[in-house]
Amino acid sequence: MTLKEKLQEEMKVALKNKSQLKLSVIRLVKAAITNLEIDRGHELDDSEVIEVLAKEAKQRKDAIIEYEKAGRNDIVESLKMELQILQEYLPAQLSEEELKAIVQEIIDSVGATSKKDMGKVMAALMPKVKGRADGKVVNQLVNSFLE
Repeated sequence: MTLKEKLQEEMKVALKNKSQLKLSVIRLVKAAITNLEIDRGHELDDSEVIEVLAKEAKQRKDAIIEYEKAGRNDIVESLKMELQILQEYLPAQLSEEELKAIVQEIIDSVGATSKKDMGKVMAALMPKVKGRADGKVVNQLVNSFLE
């Protein structure tokens, strides 16, 4: 079963259970998937669907930070619940230790020695951690290794 099919089934379950928040989140994700399929001109595979889910999750995380600064705890709680629903469909996130090991492995394999090699490292690294680690965290980690 593809991730798109799983989302469709989960949407049906949410409809039956009258779970409005879950239904709303899944509908938003399905709309984003459909829009991207139209833009790209083909049906998305699981890795591309994960990209959409990761983007939606990142938007929620960023919004949570902003609403916390503004003291809007009512909205923060709602966004946290939405984020939790999105994370059900994302692959497990890498721990910091796992991420450090992958970064070190890639740096060794491409022969990176300075920040000039950042592009090579990131190009080799991002496909390996896509959907399983935040890009900002990965970037900061690579920067710290190449100093």
